[in-house]
Amino acid sequence: MYRIEFKAMGCQMLAILDSTAANGQEKLDRVPAWFEEWEQVLSRFRTDSELSCLNRSPNQAVSVSPTLWEVFRAAQTAEQRSGSLVTPLVYTALVTAGYDRSFDELVENGTPVNDHEIPAIGVLESVELDLAARTLTLPAGARLDFGGVAKGWAANEAVNRLKAYGPALVDAGGDIAVSGLRSDGQPWPIEIADPMEPEGALAMLKLGRNGVATSGKDYRHWMQNGKARHHIIDPRTSAPADTDVLAATVVAPSVLEAETAAKTALILGGDEGLNWLEAQRGLAGVLALDDGEVLFSRRMDQYLWS
Repeated sequence: MYRIEFKAMGCQMLAILDSTAANGQEKLDRVPAWFEEWEQVLSRFRTDSELSCLNRSPNQAVSVSPTLWEVFRAAQTAEQRSGSLVTPLVYTALVTAGYDRSFDELVENGTPVNDHEIPAIGVLESVELDLAARTLTLPAGARLDFGGVAKGWAANEAVNRLKAYGPALVDAGGDIAVSGLRSDGQPWPIEIADPMEPEGALAMLKLGRNGVATSGKDYRHWMQNGKARHHIIDPRTSAPADTDVLAATVVAPSVLEAETAAKTALILGGDEGLNWLEAQRGLAGVLALDDGEVLFSRRMDQYLWS
């Protein structure tokens, strides 16, 4: 079994290839370059990225790469599945809340104060698509931040490339994609970290052909104007979500579905988020609340390692 750890997209990354082939490590060593390529397309923090160029071109039909196009379409699906609670149109809200640079720089250098009102967050229907020409046209005032959708897409894409060489797992900062059972027929063990105890665990999962993702306000948070801020924006308020969920972990048929669902459940809050998860076919989740209570959805039992 081969593994590689590296930093990309502002997160710690892990890729594992369950193979005994002599060239297994060589295959894995390509993964950081893939993420670098995708980050150069999708990062809002790189002024020369393709996304930044698109964000600087309102009211213009911009021809985009296959990668940006695929991630935008994935963001459309996320918006639909979440009832518009997960949308890339949160760029201005994130900047206004103080998240205007990569998190490492934010922690080191502090946060500017932005008190001005921001406009309501719209829906992706306002972005014009030309399917034949593969162009996007952003309306004036709209900018995109793909956030977790980009990480989920990247984890899924990396696993799809690796699985030709053996069972694979890719963890993109908590968005985890697996290609199937390990070579011995056993599931992959995935630990759910305890947001209250960094060295502890809430549970151990067993995953085969699934994706799992965690969305939380326990890591990316800061102070602004004496108020605690975090990076999960509630489009209904254009502000960091006022929620009692500290971290939400969801198992789904794919990592993209899991990422969308985890963020949705967190924004909705403990009781409503759990009810929403129970009503969604194929989803199972764990919600860790601010007061230390942990809520498990009914379907989670099938994924818990006994």
